[in-house]
Amino acid sequence: MRDVGDDTSGRLAMYEANVGAASLGPMLLVHSVNAAASAYEVRPLFEHYAATGRPTYALDLPGYGHSDRAARPYTPRLMTDAVHLAIRAIQMRHGEQAVHVLAVSLGSEFAARACSEDPAAFRSLAVVSPTGLDSRRGRPGPSGSTREVPGLYRFLTFGLWDDALFRSLTKPRVIRYFLERTWGSKDIDEGLWSYDVVTTQQPGAKHAPLNFVSGKLFSADALAVYQELVLPVWASHGVRGDFVRYDALDSLLARPNWTRDVFQTGALPHFERRAEFIAAYDRFLTRSASDGG
Repeated sequence: MRDVGDDTSGRLAMYEANVGAASLGPMLLVHSVNAAASAYEVRPLFEHYAATGRPTYALDLPGYGHSDRAARPYTPRLMTDAVHLAIRAIQMRHGEQAVHVLAVSLGSEFAARACSEDPAAFRSLAVVSPTGLDSRRGRPGPSGSTREVPGLYRFLTFGLWDDALFRSLTKPRVIRYFLERTWGSKDIDEGLWSYDVVTTQQPGAKHAPLNFVSGKLFSADALAVYQELVLPVWASHGVRGDFVRYDALDSLLARPNWTRDVFQTGALPHFERRAEFIAAYDRFLTRSASDGG
C-alpha cells in the first residue's frame, strides 16, 4: 500500500502490485460508495490481476478504508479528483501509460467524469452495476449538479444525531441486511461483511457516508457524463437485488464504444461468478487494449 493525495483530498491509500512490470498495461480498481465501502469491494479482481503480473492498483476513496476520513464536504468533485490523483501516481510509475480503469456502482460516476475530463489517461473504462442510469431518479440536472436532498445533510448531522444514526446504519446485522439486498440473496461474501464491520468502527467513518445518505455524492448529470465518453466502455451488472434498474443504458449501448455483459448475480458479480466475470472482462480488454489484454 502507498499513500497518494493532496491538501484537498487528504491522504489517499492505494493498494498496489507489480509496480515494476511493463508487459501489461496498468489497471486501477475503484470501489463503490455506501455506509461501509472500501477497496475490499474489488478484492477478487485485485487478487486475480495481481497474480497475472499486471500492474494492479486499488484505491480507497476519500473518507473510506485507509484513506483520510476528515470532516469535509464529500462531493463528486472530491471523488473524481481522487481518481485523477491515483491515475497520475500510477502513470509516474509506468511511463505515462494510459490506465485501464474498472469502477463499481457509484464509483462508476466518478471514474466516468475523470475520463471525460482527461480521456488520454484512460485506456479503457469498465463500469460494474453503474449508477446514474435509473430513469426513476428524475430528469438530468445541469452540469456538476447533484441529487442532494435540500436540508437533509443538515438534519442528519444535527447535534449528536449523526453519531447515533451512523451507529444504527453500521450495526453488524444492518450491514448484513444491506449486503443481502446487494446480493439479492442471503449468500453474501462473509469476508466482505467482516471487513465492513471493522472499517465502519474507525475514527471519522461517519463523515463520507452521511454525505452519501443525503444525496450529495450522486451526480444529477451522470448520464450526460457517460454520453461524453468515446473510449471503449464495458458495462456489466446482475439481475438480482436492489441494483437492477439501468433504463438509460440501452441508449448508451447504441453507441459503438459501449458493450455490456449481464450476469445471473446481484450487484457484485465479480464475487459471485468470479471466473465468468473475469473471462468477460478479459474479452473486453482484448478487444479494446493495444497491450493484448
